[in-house]
Amino acid sequence: VQLQASGGGSVQAGGSLRLSCLASGRALSTFSMGWFRQAPGKEREFVAAVNGRGVTTYYGDSVKGRFTISRDNAANAIYLQMNSLKPEDTAAYYCAAGAMVPLRNGIYSYEGQGTLVTVSS
Repeated sequence: VQLQASGGGSVQAGGSLRLSCLASGRALSTFSMGWFRQAPGKEREFVAAVNGRGVTTYYGDSVKGRFTISRDNAANAIYLQMNSLKPEDTAAYYCAAGAMVPLRNGIYSYEGQGTLVTVSS
């Protein structure tokens, strides 16, 4: 499975961005999918995850109520809608695939290249 994240960019605090992750090589519906982020000098942080059917979602405490993860298995894609962005959301965002429990703990079967999000105050 190859994963490609896109949609990052620069935005002012309070703004919104929508990240996309497209997969190729295998149907995504067999995997739980998630988003992670890593800011310079910091450890990678869990952001959000969604199960294979798109029914169950999980969020990191720092993004609850502001970010929404979704998936479109027909398009072999997942998305991360990010609203009310804060400067502390600045990071490289990565999409990943795997089983839900290890995925939420940072253990992936597949990982895509990151897309950079910069939030200015």
